[in-house]
Amino acid sequence: MKKINLIRIGNHIISENSKPLFIAEMSGNHNQSLIRALSIVDKAAQVGANIIKLQTYTPDTMTLDLKNNDFKIRDKKSLWYNRTLFELYTRGHTPWKWHEKIIKKAKRKKIQCISTPFDESSVDFLEKLKVPAYKIASFENINIPLITKVAKTKKPIIISTGMATISELHESINLIRKHGNNKIILLKCTSTYPASPKDSNVLTIPHMKKLFNCHVGLSDHTLGIGAAIAAVSHGAKIIEKHFTLNREDGGIDSAFSLEPYEMEMLVKESKVAWESLGKTQYGPTVSERKYLQFRRSLYVSKNVKKGEIINKNNIKNIRPGKGLPPKNLSVVLGKKFSKNIKIGTPLNWGLIK
Repeated sequence: MKKINLIRIGNHIISENSKPLFIAEMSGNHNQSLIRALSIVDKAAQVGANIIKLQTYTPDTMTLDLKNNDFKIRDKKSLWYNRTLFELYTRGHTPWKWHEKIIKKAKRKKIQCISTPFDESSVDFLEKLKVPAYKIASFENINIPLITKVAKTKKPIIISTGMATISELHESINLIRKHGNNKIILLKCTSTYPASPKDSNVLTIPHMKKLFNCHVGLSDHTLGIGAAIAAVSHGAKIIEKHFTLNREDGGIDSAFSLEPYEMEMLVKESKVAWESLGKTQYGPTVSERKYLQFRRSLYVSKNVKKGEIINKNNIKNIRPGKGLPPKNLSVVLGKKFSKNIKIGTPLNWGLIK
């Protein structure tokens, strides 16, 4: 596999050795309140998220305002059962007039702000706001006109892979690279809401990295943080989770969003997981060396005279570890002491004849 290129998103670097970045997805959890949207930015920055992500669309660019079954959520298990698509997108969209204020707020809080555009006009709008990167949603990862538009910006592109086959991903990735853009990060994603850990298939992450020769991560819709921690242990460089101030406030995606204390825990524990990966290591680490003395070794266990035969009554295999290693016990038994020795002396070859 070729070396994967370094990618910058604002002041953040994604490389083979970089620690994971955390995206807090606001989605429609602002509940159509700019004050709440700005508070989400505040809290995301406070608990350690690196990036706040918006969604940029208008209901009419997403669907038609119709009430027949084609335009309704008919799955009774869905969080949005019996809602029309137009109603759903009206409730969930982030007004375009808010974007600049949210971006400025993020800048003041030293957190990057990116967005998911859903059509070409959204990209034009976001380009004017100079967002540092783009996210392609799972439901748009086969939207070739949109992907072409984003690829031409030459900015980093984060793609959720939910539902996509290998051939579909190849088509989109090849298209992006054809336009001279190799700043691609793929996020393993299961596009159910919420998603089951059993459907997360985190082991796809290292396979996806090797197959497409790009950085990888996880866009996670499971409840809690377990799947995300597992993803970090398998090389995820970005973790994206939906984020809300309080699930009880009823944001459109609140049921599978993290609250601030959970996001803070995710950031903390993911960093622990990342740091623990280290490298292939055998033998004592630098920090372990001082504990070598607490291993077992051979010690003289009673006062002995020169010429006395070494046996299990006058030496013991005990701690600390300053004498001969235990593996030498069978070698020294039956030999003689070379001098008078006091109890508690670590046995060494100079004391044996």
